[in-house]
Amino acid sequence: MKIAIIVPAYNESKNIKNVVEELIAIAKAERLLLTIIVVNDCSTDDTAHIIDLLPCIALHLPINLGIGGAMQTGFKFAFQNNFDFAIQVDGDGQHPASELSKIIAGAAENNWDITIGSRYLRNDGFQSTRSRRIGIKYFSRLNKLLTGFEIYDTTSGFRLLNKKAIAIVNNYYPDEYPEPESIVLYSKNKLRIGEVQVQMRERQGGISSINTAAAIYYMLKVTLSTVFTRIRSY
Repeated sequence: MKIAIIVPAYNESKNIKNVVEELIAIAKAERLLLTIIVVNDCSTDDTAHIIDLLPCIALHLPINLGIGGAMQTGFKFAFQNNFDFAIQVDGDGQHPASELSKIIAGAAENNWDITIGSRYLRNDGFQSTRSRRIGIKYFSRLNKLLTGFEIYDTTSGFRLLNKKAIAIVNNYYPDEYPEPESIVLYSKNKLRIGEVQVQMRERQGGISSINTAAAIYYMLKVTLSTVFTRIRSY
């Protein structure tokens, strides 16, 4: 299996080296054929310089596209190079490489098109802040209303996509905060979605872009985008 590990990175100079080295170590330990693709989303710190020195494929965006644009860049690379799977691993260190095998096994055992690493099937490990958990539960209910899928960790970016799913996101992928909206996209394309329990960590360095004001904007925008995705034609 050819597996693309797509790591979106914006101003992750404090984290990205450890993230890539951890992925390399787990690939060797578990004999996984991983290709690490770091998408630098026009960072203004030393992220670009650091990833150019790492044993990974570095894709540098000339302008900042946000998480959705960075991820679609990685998905397009995976599609054009005929990867069997693409897995998103965030560049802030929240997704331990040691949990990759759980997601890969879940996809293989259940024949899912999209496999989501979830914090909330058993509430193990880092659970995020209370306010964010409220937002996650809200999007879980919204997604269930729009799709029928009961996804507990709708904002998790720790995800595996198979070839069928990669072909879809090669053509369109939501921008800015795409995780809840993309579930509706997958549902409309009749893809199979499942979750496996994983443990995550707190951000290992740097500052999250989602503060209180951004969280309110995020919830409003993603709600509208998710509903629009459900009713629009492609």
